[in-house]
Amino acid sequence: MSAPPPVMLPAAVNAHSHAFHRVLRGRTHTGRGSFWSWREQMYRHAAALTPELYEKLATAVYAEMVTAGFSAVGEFHYVHHRPDGTPYPDHDMEHALARAARNAGIRLTLLDTCYLKGGIGQLLSEEQARFADDDAADWLARLDSLRAAFERTYDPAYVSVGAAIHSVRAVDPESLGTIAGQLDPQLPLHVHLSEQPGENRACSEAYGLTPTELLAEQGLLSHRLSAVHATHLTQRDIELLGAAGANIVMCPTTEADLADGIGPALELAGAGAVIALGTDQHAVVDPLLEMRALEHGERLRSGARGRFTPSELVAASSTGGARSLAGGAGLIAGDAPQPHEDQIHVRSDSVRTIGAEGEQVVLAATASDVETVVIGGEVVGRNGIHESLGDPAALLSDALKELE
Repeated sequence: MSAPPPVMLPAAVNAHSHAFHRVLRGRTHTGRGSFWSWREQMYRHAAALTPELYEKLATAVYAEMVTAGFSAVGEFHYVHHRPDGTPYPDHDMEHALARAARNAGIRLTLLDTCYLKGGIGQLLSEEQARFADDDAADWLARLDSLRAAFERTYDPAYVSVGAAIHSVRAVDPESLGTIAGQLDPQLPLHVHLSEQPGENRACSEAYGLTPTELLAEQGLLSHRLSAVHATHLTQRDIELLGAAGANIVMCPTTEADLADGIGPALELAGAGAVIALGTDQHAVVDPLLEMRALEHGERLRSGARGRFTPSELVAASSTGGARSLAGGAGLIAGDAPQPHEDQIHVRSDSVRTIGAEGEQVVLAATASDVETVVIGGEVVGRNGIHESLGDPAALLSDALKELE
């Protein structure tokens, strides 16, 4: 008896990644703690990165993404400079990520991030020095230089540049206004938004506004904005984001791992926002589990099943992510990857998927069931093994040893 054929799906778009956070997987679970204690461990690893080491680590992380079923990634990048804050001579860290993406064959939108403050009303800490530019004008100038360098060096179908604001904690209102007025309106713009109640309290105390209201006041809400996490929102926040047609990048497995909470995904979609998915700190790199976690979070929050249909989950993972990257890395905003260009084949005969009906396989399968990954019409991964780089576990092992 022949095995049932695999289910063909559009390849996933990872709309929010911090590649170096992969170092933390399985190493942050002793004792108790919070997002803020987790952040201190993250800073320590960020301090150890060099361009050479970051290229090696990111190549491994991107290879893991590809074999799991991702064809594109939005890299929310803020490790710009040397640990003491002095610039590298030629965008060295950014080129390291671009080369890593080309090594792995994944489409990259490098979301170069504005990071100016240590927190609302706070100076930068020593650990944050390498993330920061002097002011918004300095960041905009560096971003323009980076775009020109990448346009000279890489195929725009595979490597492009977007923009990001780290958060309202790290960028003050005056600088937000400068960015709103001077950033190229064609660029996608991402921002960490209301991930933690503490961020909301600090913003309200300082400005009398929620983070979403502050972005609206500064003219930053639009269809090109992607709000990452959007976990702790007021009803007014939901209405503002929906009316703007903003993208909402949920990272359900990270939000669970960090105890962030469960965001109002269905309400945001109902208000007019577009849901996308990301893996953020890579506690899990699996687009099928991100889809499932989005739906399961909604079920746990509401006490009702069937909040998102399987086809809506697939859309969040593919077309939602493509829209979030706003046409970057060769993807057309709002459109699915073209047939036979970026797709995955999911086994329907594994112990997890046997008996699953059509697209409902996304609520049964994991990345272990991804049989084939096709990017740009080329097979890049088969059964968890990268076609040119081999086993991502071996690549990760080598890179992690150098960070210990």
